[in-house]
Amino acid sequence: MDIYNDERVVMTLDAGGTNFVFSALQGGKEIVEPFVLPSNSHDLHQCLNTVIEGFTSVKTSLETEPVAISFAFPGPADYKKGIIGDLPNFPSFRGGVALGPMLENVFNLPTFINNDGDLFTYGEAVAGILPEVNKKLSECGVKREYKNLFGITLGTGFGGGMVVNNSLCEGDNSASGEIWLTRNFLHPHQIAEEGVSIRAIKSVYKTETGTSSDLSPKDIYEIAIGQKEGDRQAALKAYSDMALVLAESLAHAMTLVDGLIVIGGGIAGAASIIVSKVIEHLNGSIEMWAGEKVSRLVSEVFNVDDPSSWEAFVDDSETEIFIPFTDKKISYRRGKRIALGLSRLGTNKAVAIGAYAYALNQLDKDKQMHFEEI
Repeated sequence: MDIYNDERVVMTLDAGGTNFVFSALQGGKEIVEPFVLPSNSHDLHQCLNTVIEGFTSVKTSLETEPVAISFAFPGPADYKKGIIGDLPNFPSFRGGVALGPMLENVFNLPTFINNDGDLFTYGEAVAGILPEVNKKLSECGVKREYKNLFGITLGTGFGGGMVVNNSLCEGDNSASGEIWLTRNFLHPHQIAEEGVSIRAIKSVYKTETGTSSDLSPKDIYEIAIGQKEGDRQAALKAYSDMALVLAESLAHAMTLVDGLIVIGGGIAGAASIIVSKVIEHLNGSIEMWAGEKVSRLVSEVFNVDDPSSWEAFVDDSETEIFIPFTDKKISYRRGKRIALGLSRLGTNKAVAIGAYAYALNQLDKDKQMHFEEI
C-alpha cells in the first residue's frame, strides 16, 4: 500500500481522557492544523457533541471532501461495530455507546474505530519499521522479506497489536494482541501490565529506596544512567524488572507470531537500558522436564538499532544441499532470524498513519467486493 501517493482524505481523532485532538490526513500527511477540544468525558451528551463539533470543524476546513473517519479509541469495545464499552477514563461511557454508527449517521461517512495498539502496529507495518527493514535487506542483496510484525506500546499501560501477512490481525472479537493480560514473569499472580508500565517503574523505585518518591519514569531513567542524583541501583532495578517482565511476555507472543517486533510509547525512551536485557532473555533458554535446556524461541532475535547486531542479522550465509536422487542443489539457511527495533514514526504518528491506512484498505476492500457482486 502506497499511502503517500493517495489523494484521499481521512479525518482522524486522538482520543485522550482529557482532550480530543481532531485532524485529517491526505497522502499519509496531516493537512490541517489539529483542532483541540476538552473531552468532557464525565458527561456522555457533552462528550458526543464534542466529537461531532470537532469533526465538523475539521471537515469545514478541508478543501477536499473526506472519504472516511478513522481513529483509535480506548477499549473495551466492539470495534467492528464501532461500539464502545465501559471505559475507566470515560465514566459516562456505560452499557455500550454506538460511537461509530452515530458518526456515520451524522457525517454520512464510513467510520472505522480501532485499538491504539493495533493502529500503532499497522502504521509501523505500512510506513515504519517493516518497510524500512525490508528495504535495507534488499539493498544488501539479502533474499529475506518480513511480512509479520508484533507491536507494543509502553506507557500508562502495556498495549499490543499484530500484523500478519501485511494485514492487521483484528481477531474474531476485536481482542487480538492483548499482551497486557499475559502473566507477570516476576509476580505470577499478577498481569504483565503491573510490571510493564509507568506505575510499575515508579512502584519498584519506591520499594527499593524505601521512600514515598513520586519521580517520573524519565527521572528514574536519568538516575539509572547517572545523569541525575538519586539511588542508581534502585533505578536500574526498576528498569531491569520491567525488561524481564516485558521480555517473557514477548517470548510468549513470538512463539505464535513469527516476525519483527517494534516498540513504542513513552517508556521506549529508556531503550538504552531495556532493549539489551529484553533480547538477552529472548535469546536465552528454557528447560524440559529432565532439565535439558532448549532455546526460549525458535528464532534468534537481533537488534536492528545496534550496528553490530544489524550486521549479524543481515548475514545471509546459506549452504547448498543436494535434492535427493538428483544432481540438483537447493539453498538452505539453517538459522531462523527475527529482529526488534524502536518505532520509526513515533507512537502518535504511527497510530494516525495506521488509522489512515486502515480506512483506505477497508474502502478498497469494500469496492472490490462490490465489483465482484456485480
